[in-house]
Amino acid sequence: MFLHAGWLHLIGNMWALYIFGDNVEDRLGPLRYLLFYLVAGTVAALTQSFMSAGSRLPLVGASGAIAGVLAAYLVLFPGARVLTLILIIIIPLFIEIPALFFILFWFATQFFAGVTSLSGAAASQGGVAYWAHIGGFFTGLLLVLLFARRPSAVYRLNPER
Repeated sequence: MFLHAGWLHLIGNMWALYIFGDNVEDRLGPLRYLLFYLVAGTVAALTQSFMSAGSRLPLVGASGAIAGVLAAYLVLFPGARVLTLILIIIIPLFIEIPALFFILFWFATQFFAGVTSLSGAAASQGGVAYWAHIGGFFTGLLLVLLFARRPSAVYRLNPER
């Protein structure tokens, strides 16, 4: 969870963590968030290892743990919106879309790619650990309510805080 395959890999993971992680940490608290993150990352790595048992490729990156954070964000902030870049040919368009749509679309692409990776030819190639993403995501869905603190009375009265 603490090694990456290059700068772009590291920057991509940290960008996702920057967008979603701070809100989840606010709801879980720093110690619970750390434990949640480590458990999601560990289950993610185990899932990928199980699904690609014959692979000799190293498993690096935090994206399985971050997938757990995305799932937690989905549960804790279902009505949130995220600013998203959409490229129309070469024209960048920034629009706010529901986080629910963004995260579910991301998960669907990971699941489809994971299932596709099970074919003989694709399984022998290196690349993205899709099953780590899937395992981390489901772990996040299952554990978030166990780890989440209840919002304080101040937060419920003033959700802008």
